[in-house]
Amino acid sequence: MRDQLERESKWEVDRNFVLPDLRDLVPGSRVEKKSVQLTSTYYDTPELDLLARGVTLRRREGDDESGWQLKIPRAEGRLELSTPLTPDLPRELAEIVAGIAFGKELGPLTSIYTLRDRHKVFDADGELIVEVAEDIVEATPADGSGDVTAWREVEIESGPRTEQTPRPLVKALVKAGARASQYPSKLSRVLPGRSRPRATESKGARAVHDYLNAQIDAVFAGDVELRRGNDPIHDTRVATRRLRSTLRVFGPLLDRAAIAGVEDELKWYASVLGEVRDCHVQRARFADRIAALPPELVLGPVAATIDGDLLATQVRRRADLTEAMNSDRYRALLLTLNRWRTKPPFAERIRARDLVERARKAAKKADKRLATALADGSDESLHRARKASKRARYAAELHRPARKPGRAEANIAYYKRLQKVLGDHNDGVVAAEFLWRTATTAGAQGENGFTFGLLYANEKHEAEVARDKVADVAAKGR
Repeated sequence: MRDQLERESKWEVDRNFVLPDLRDLVPGSRVEKKSVQLTSTYYDTPELDLLARGVTLRRREGDDESGWQLKIPRAEGRLELSTPLTPDLPRELAEIVAGIAFGKELGPLTSIYTLRDRHKVFDADGELIVEVAEDIVEATPADGSGDVTAWREVEIESGPRTEQTPRPLVKALVKAGARASQYPSKLSRVLPGRSRPRATESKGARAVHDYLNAQIDAVFAGDVELRRGNDPIHDTRVATRRLRSTLRVFGPLLDRAAIAGVEDELKWYASVLGEVRDCHVQRARFADRIAALPPELVLGPVAATIDGDLLATQVRRRADLTEAMNSDRYRALLLTLNRWRTKPPFAERIRARDLVERARKAAKKADKRLATALADGSDESLHRARKASKRARYAAELHRPARKPGRAEANIAYYKRLQKVLGDHNDGVVAAEFLWRTATTAGAQGENGFTFGLLYANEKHEAEVARDKVADVAAKGR
């Protein structure tokens, strides 16, 4: 499977549009022109679930670029994954979109025929600056029924080292009558995806809806990347935690029937993600700790023992994650989150002051748990304070658009600092516990326990240092 980042823009033009001269874009440039015919058959679920997430899957045949292509949105453009042309949808592409398709069958929806004049602009060194395509397009339903949709457009794709469309080209296009297209793809023009209506009844409702959607988008984006074999586990896990925190803190403002049980499902999924993430983090942590020790203090195969144990656990947990993501339980969670994109679980009108009040309660609870932790110093109390600080931070993030941003920003920064030092303490505690268990097993097998004990003492010390920093952060306040 081949992948490449595609950065392009689309322009609408009328029947009489004439493409401006491209030879003067950069000094010494040359233009190569080629005319091609392309037929693209697009695949999706009957409900257009892929298109709703900005993802397109197509089978392309033509003078070039033949093959299967899956395009996934990115902040900087679209990632295009391609495989050779085959009669049937390749399994590896179908598996990548299985989550966002909710396990539904994918089928052909429409065919788009393009007569393209392709203009490649190269600089004096032969580097591709930009590719400009003049397209005459016709689209028909895949089954041949229905009306034919036809239009002209210009598509501009930046070269590998071109950060953005050259300004002289943009000016020339506009002067010639081109207009920036409202459609991100040809398919979106033929089969408009479901729109995502904003909650308009109040500023508070908009804040909740936008925050929920941002996390839901992160969960779905993580699903695609996980199925590609990548590791977006941290961002996906944080998104699930933010969603769960929103339900807990702002739950009284939401429809209890609509959110019933969802917090538990988010906790379950975050836990499955966390089992993989924790192994990955600990492997890196212990590798750094052992590498920092003088060689004469590393007695025996300590690094191999620790990394081997964690890697074996990580592989098992990753298999558990794959199984979970292919389960009916997980698909049901995705379906619920997807419904919330267009129909948020609101019970009644949400006012900005309602959000402020709920966020204030979350902050008050976090402060109370922190005071308890500072008083008794127990690992359990500090762990509870860390979780409460996260909820207070996420609550401040959510209600920031609904109040004076300065106050919300102060709370976000404060609880982020607390979360950091409390997290450092928790990491030290967890690492020390792991070292104790591993050293006990290694000792029973005859390994020297000196280095394990040294690492254990260092982790305990770092946890104590973090505990002291918690008091310092709290003393400085907001």
